[in-house]
Amino acid sequence: MTNEEQLNKLCKKYDKLQIEYGDKSLNSIYFGGCIDNPDICFVFMNPTKRNIASKKDWKGYRSPWIGTKNIWDLFNELSLINKDIYNEIKSKKGNEWTEGFAKRVYDNIKDNKLFITNLAKCTQTDARELPNSVYEKYLDLFLKELSIIQPKIVILFGNQVSSVILNKKIAVSQCRKQEFILNKKYKCYCVYYPVGNGRFNINKSIEDLKYIIASINNKSSK
Repeated sequence: MTNEEQLNKLCKKYDKLQIEYGDKSLNSIYFGGCIDNPDICFVFMNPTKRNIASKKDWKGYRSPWIGTKNIWDLFNELSLINKDIYNEIKSKKGNEWTEGFAKRVYDNIKDNKLFITNLAKCTQTDARELPNSVYEKYLDLFLKELSIIQPKIVILFGNQVSSVILNKKIAVSQCRKQEFILNKKYKCYCVYYPVGNGRFNINKSIEDLKYIIASINNKSSK
């Protein structure tokens, strides 16, 4: 079974969990990018209806951050997205994203050997805080995602996502640039959440990610 086929099976399970933990009027949001040994897997929290791919009539990719602007500032600062595509993102209103443009964005993410996902795929109507118990419902499926795509490193955004995935209390401020090993296999780093209420930390996120990426590149070149 191909990686794509295995991931599609997970998506069906995510759709069932949407009914239980998300808003029933919205689609669950999955993941997007390189699904075969990406250089980096970025793990965020959970989607909201600001992602226009959550609309029931959307037929294209159901990937994180479609129809939004701010998160792409981080990818641009890290030179992980094509500059022309980034400029087009910044020029568009959320409802101006088309299925074709979303494909262009995520094809570029794929070309740059990146994978973007949320720990929880249950779309909410707003950015309400979810309890750990909801994220934990998705943990086994998330670990299955990792086992399918086999990322070189995993970036965990925020204290809550980091704590649930690593199964220990994490304060990002206390472990910046520190490597953790998940399931004796995956190199993980905990980084400040860079959007929403965490927008004021985006410069710290960029600083840490530049350090992490540079250190990984230096090790691989030796």
